[in-house]
Amino acid sequence: MTALVRARSPGLWRAVPMTTRPRRHHEVDGVHYRFVDRAEFARLLEAGQLLEWSDIGAYRYGTPREPVRNWLSAGRPVLLTIDLRGARQVRAAMPEARLVYLAPPGDDGRAAGPEFDVTIVNDVVERAADELVGLLGSSSLTPT
Repeated sequence: MTALVRARSPGLWRAVPMTTRPRRHHEVDGVHYRFVDRAEFARLLEAGQLLEWSDIGAYRYGTPREPVRNWLSAGRPVLLTIDLRGARQVRAAMPEARLVYLAPPGDDGRAAGPEFDVTIVNDVVERAADELVGLLGSSSLTPT
């Protein structure tokens, strides 16, 4: 889905998340993730430099705050591929953020959807990608 959306919306920036897990052989640091050790992650978290974060298993994941703010202040849309907990953290840190819930097939968004500005059901990937790309160009996702 992310690749389709990015291909159809070249002005979109996908935030590069940070993780403490080891890099896999096909991953490029700074492209797929920014790989850091637990001490660096903890330092950034303590300094308030992460927009959202979570512990998943033995590893930590998060989104650096400053690059997101820089892209948004330049008027560019930003895509964060995060879970519900992360979305709640983004909402708390940036109340002006416009959140899109990508619901699985058969889910009309009632569970998590009310916390989001828009719900897109990902039943047909191409259609869902087109719908998200359409939102990126509309004022419904422009920060106020």
